[in-house]
Amino acid sequence: MNSHSSASPTQTRANDDASHALTWRDALWLCAVVVIGVNLRPLLTSISPLTTTIRDATGLSFYGASLLTSLPVVAMGIGAFGAGALTRSIGETRGVALGLLAIAFACGARWAATSGTALLATAALAGVGVAAIQALLPAVMKQRFPARVPLAMGVFSASIMGGGGLGARMSPWVSAAMGSWHAGLAMWALPACVALICWLSLNFRASRKIAPRIAPGNAVTVPLWRKRRAWTLGLYFGIVNGGYTTLVAWLPAFYQQRGVSVADSGSLLAWMTVFQAASALLLPLAAAPFRDRRPWLALGLSAQFAGLLGLILWPDAAPLVWVGVAGAGLGGTFSLTLVTAMDHSADHRVAGRLVAFTQGVGFAVAAIAPTLAGGLRAMSGSFTTTWVMLLTGVAAMILVSFLFSPRSYERWR
Repeated sequence: MNSHSSASPTQTRANDDASHALTWRDALWLCAVVVIGVNLRPLLTSISPLTTTIRDATGLSFYGASLLTSLPVVAMGIGAFGAGALTRSIGETRGVALGLLAIAFACGARWAATSGTALLATAALAGVGVAAIQALLPAVMKQRFPARVPLAMGVFSASIMGGGGLGARMSPWVSAAMGSWHAGLAMWALPACVALICWLSLNFRASRKIAPRIAPGNAVTVPLWRKRRAWTLGLYFGIVNGGYTTLVAWLPAFYQQRGVSVADSGSLLAWMTVFQAASALLLPLAAAPFRDRRPWLALGLSAQFAGLLGLILWPDAAPLVWVGVAGAGLGGTFSLTLVTAMDHSADHRVAGRLVAFTQGVGFAVAAIAPTLAGGLRAMSGSFTTTWVMLLTGVAAMILVSFLFSPRSYERWR
């Protein structure tokens, strides 16, 4: 049986469902997804514009400062592997709620953090919370929006990127207004609490219907760690997102080194995330009518390549252009990679496990990039080698994209 014929019943049901307009409850769910997604990146992006201030106050080295960004990403990767056990033990609804609680507590604790060690502990805790949400929520969305996975994942990814932009822009402003870098980091406990209230309210009466526990069966016993496609998706996701973690960690420092102020360098990062958010929503929607995602993945990676090339060759000529183009490539590829992973199974349980595995491997790989970048910068005194490293990885991933043929979706198991 070829991949087209095996996929046609699911495709038919999806087309039937897509003919119906979104209900008010669907809209409420998408709003909740946005409120949650906004909380998943400020813990990273609020650090980088204040890196110099934090280093002066805590005595952190360049390597230690890079860990404030890479450690949460490591936690995201490790935590994603525990998504299956978390779902079986308490369910997706409580798992997402615990993730939001961890983010709120970690961000709030930064108000009193006075040492680099304390900041690193909050980074790890927040990363675990983010891991739980990112691993559990996609399966819920595939079950709730089976015919609109690109839309749901696009909204989720766009809200993640938008939250990253808010972190980069708001934290320096709050820090300056209150005369405390602690305030700029701790403020993100408030939106996490708001998201927690929204999530619990939405699921108060229907949590068992919307987020059922996974029942045993052959459909969910795929040994992903033994599947080459699962590892390929994970490494692909990791190398692509290594560009995001590195730019979040070091883009402000790169331009501060070139004479740009702390506030303006934070604005550049915010500008990048505006394009990330827009592309994270629009690229999956553009690719939605097509079963083959490969040309769209290549398009997103090409944009990232062009932006990085501009940072290498003409960093001062048009920084807004290079940062915006790179951001568009990063955001679109992030969300479309997750959509591609979910395309591999019509069963939301299997798709959820594959997405969790992809993120587990991917974030572990992406966590290495900013630390490596900090080391390269310390040795060379320049970020040029860092951008070249990212450029090489993007070029390789453009080639890997062509492995994700729709014909392979039904054969990967």
